[in-house]
Amino acid sequence: MASGRSETVGGVAPAPRAGPAESGRLMRWATYASTATALTLITLKLLAWWMTDSLALLSSLVDSLLDGTASVMMLLAVRHSLVPADREHRFGHGKVEALAALGQACLISGSALFLVFEALRRLFAPAPVSHGELGLAVMAVSLVATFALTRFQNYVVRRTGSVAIRSDALHYLSDLLMNAAVILALVLTSQLGWTLADPLLGLAIAAFIVRGAWRIGVDAYNMLMDRELPDDERRRIVELVRQHSEVLGVHDLKTRTSGRTTFIQLHLEIDGGMTLYRAHAIAEAVEAELQTAFPNAEVTIHQDPHVLSEETPVYS
Repeated sequence: MASGRSETVGGVAPAPRAGPAESGRLMRWATYASTATALTLITLKLLAWWMTDSLALLSSLVDSLLDGTASVMMLLAVRHSLVPADREHRFGHGKVEALAALGQACLISGSALFLVFEALRRLFAPAPVSHGELGLAVMAVSLVATFALTRFQNYVVRRTGSVAIRSDALHYLSDLLMNAAVILALVLTSQLGWTLADPLLGLAIAAFIVRGAWRIGVDAYNMLMDRELPDDERRRIVELVRQHSEVLGVHDLKTRTSGRTTFIQLHLEIDGGMTLYRAHAIAEAVEAELQTAFPNAEVTIHQDPHVLSEETPVYS
């Protein structure tokens, strides 16, 4: 989500949020890198599977095919999400990212079902793996390339907060572990003759893919349904607002995200006897503080006279 917090994929320390222009550039490069990596790995894995007939390698090839489809879809979605707000879309096009992420989750789930059917078939009819060394070499290349891509995607997520890049990064993080599992399956099957290792690890990979698809789908659904920011971020907003010496209270705080943009709406309670000019100046100062803490945020503030006799809920 596009907010003030630093999201990570892999537990890397936070990085300062980029401005709109820098965010757009990083997001575009992340989609280009994702698409190029997927297409390269598809070519290598197709050749390796044709020569080895490994189910684990086939599972990785299927996932890479979906990676390529999803990466192209993400590339188009990110490009569209970066289009400025227009007359028909006053709040911008950020939710295209969530739609693309939801579509990616469906593709990933479909690949997992395919792997389950293939693994069950191979469990009842185990087959040896040939040219295991070639498969191992291809998967080693795949492991290195995927690791490099996830590091770059993780950096872009921390700088931009893009839900589309985040879903792609989570997907490729699952690929990273999948590639390691495929290497293990190839070693156990080709070197030790454990033919059941291939389908069993295929089933394990399918389960991991489903878990990743669920996480991606939930994030996309939350954005499409305008879910509020986490409670710690909402508390942070309230604390920042109340730091202003002339702010007497805050209520009706509403938040949501759309792509890289965080939308913050609130009612500011101030002295009812001050001039409209002064009230506007206070609201402008509060807005500037919030936009500093939450880059790419759109802040809407309504000024209300402070009422001492009753306490208005902040989150109503």
